[in-house]
Amino acid sequence: MKILVVGSGGREHALVWKISRSSLVDKIYCAPGNTGTANLSENVAIEADNIEALAAFATEKSIDLTVVGPEVPLAMGIVDLFESKGLKAFGPSKKAAQLESSKIFAKNIMEKYGIPTAQGKSFTDIERAKRYIKQIGAPLVVKADGLAAGKGVFVCASEDEAIKALDSMLNGGIFGQSGSLVVIEECLIGEEASFIALTDGKTVLPLPTSQDHKRVFDNDQGPNTGGMGAYSPAPVLDFMLRRRAMNEVMIPAVKAMTAEGIPFKGVLYAGLMIHKDQIKVLEFNVRLGDPETQPILMRLKSDLVPLMEACVEGTLHKFNTEIDPRSTMCVVMAAGGYPGSYEKGAVIKGLDKIDTISDTISDTIVFHAGTKSENGEIKTNGGRVLGVTALGDGIKDAMDKAYDACKKISWKGSFYRKDIGAKAIARIAIPPRVGVIMGSDSDLPVMEETLKVLKKFDIPYEVTVASAHRTPARAEAFSKNARKKGMGVIIAGAGHAAHLAGVLAAHTTLPVIGVPIDSSALQGLDSLLSTVQMPPGVPVATVAVGKPGAMNAGVLAVQILAVSDTELAAKLDQYKKDMADSVNKKAESLGW
Repeated sequence: MKILVVGSGGREHALVWKISRSSLVDKIYCAPGNTGTANLSENVAIEADNIEALAAFATEKSIDLTVVGPEVPLAMGIVDLFESKGLKAFGPSKKAAQLESSKIFAKNIMEKYGIPTAQGKSFTDIERAKRYIKQIGAPLVVKADGLAAGKGVFVCASEDEAIKALDSMLNGGIFGQSGSLVVIEECLIGEEASFIALTDGKTVLPLPTSQDHKRVFDNDQGPNTGGMGAYSPAPVLDFMLRRRAMNEVMIPAVKAMTAEGIPFKGVLYAGLMIHKDQIKVLEFNVRLGDPETQPILMRLKSDLVPLMEACVEGTLHKFNTEIDPRSTMCVVMAAGGYPGSYEKGAVIKGLDKIDTISDTISDTIVFHAGTKSENGEIKTNGGRVLGVTALGDGIKDAMDKAYDACKKISWKGSFYRKDIGAKAIARIAIPPRVGVIMGSDSDLPVMEETLKVLKKFDIPYEVTVASAHRTPARAEAFSKNARKKGMGVIIAGAGHAAHLAGVLAAHTTLPVIGVPIDSSALQGLDSLLSTVQMPPGVPVATVAVGKPGAMNAGVLAVQILAVSDTELAAKLDQYKKDMADSVNKKAESLGW
């Protein structure tokens, strides 16, 4: 196959690197490419937004598949143009690309189809926008409706700050036409993560989770950038939240686009804000993120080329992905002054000290972004210059390797954040307070109700699968080690014979709560009896069958922990009050 990759950044270097590892590929072109892509492909002097020239080149060279990296050519309709000429292109159509190119389009889709997102409105009139700012109050977010290279978002701590951002767009024109329509939203709280998936318009196939760092300085200080680093996986998106992201965001979004008569093919990227048990969409992108692509593709063991072809051809349901269980991290090295004005042409030193791209994967790879080769030297040619990416046994190992490599590279004015990965390490270090164990992964739809409750109360948990009959040793080991890990309660969900809770209770002095799963022809009566009929001296608590039981088990676990935790006890008081208020509001709504 002959492949054309469109773009010139770190994402495109990572794509070229990954595609070059495919046995299906004979030749790769990259337009316009950079110094890094030149080592693995033939760079072509055509800019990414010159879509007519790119189509002519693809026709001339009989390109089998064109992979579009950046958002601008997608928003211009490059996929539509290529398809009109009988060429295959990986990415969404111009209409589908509005999910990124128009924030109000994306907002309308989410509101119409019940996809969770921040409340907000769009404005072209500055006086009306100011009144809305006064109405909702700070903190809030002011966004340019159109594309702004990842910089068109202002998180404003005060109303004055928001009005200044508004004025800079509507009156100052800092983003040109992209900022002539602005979106003003409530400011969501929580931790941000990236959820990226491939889709053919029907099937949605998730890629590894990742977390980007948008602010330019450590501790999330300073203005937004295109991204200063990323790691994968993102611990904030545990398996329960990943499942919810798929079921509440990704799949509904793809179905929504089809329902609107705009089938979406390619990469769907959801920027998510995670707060306790809540997931809300900050934004949609319609291409791979940069710098998320770099760590994600290092973890993707599957051949990317047939996956992209399947997205184009509508056959993604035939494929799965194989993911490296290790962690990866990318640190962006930037030019002094970025994301504001910066100089180009500085000589980059130290690249020869890093084991860079080769035929076999190394632990550390330097992906080029804003670079150029001149007189035998590699020089800076952009704001985000390099993406130093490392693979390690856990986030800490990947972090150490990436930063060790960064220390070897320099140029005049270069800088990088020193805290990429710190959030993940801090989250991983928190010991679990509740152990949740299921007899089978098929029990997850029920036991998810337990996990939602624990998330709501900010209680860290550990989840696993073990069977009382098939893997009794695993169940026993989990139970025996639970207290050492910091757990105070164990919750066990199982169906049919449901002996799991009893096995766990036999090997621990911690309280065990059993959740009978209604998975048999007896509608859970068998698992209920198996759970509650314990011999004297080996108690197991049981609170209900199925999803109500799973929810109650979560609440009971919180109550057990709250006996010696005054903060949790206060949260429980508020929880009870909120439930009562909800019932009272329903009662009031029935009044005449």
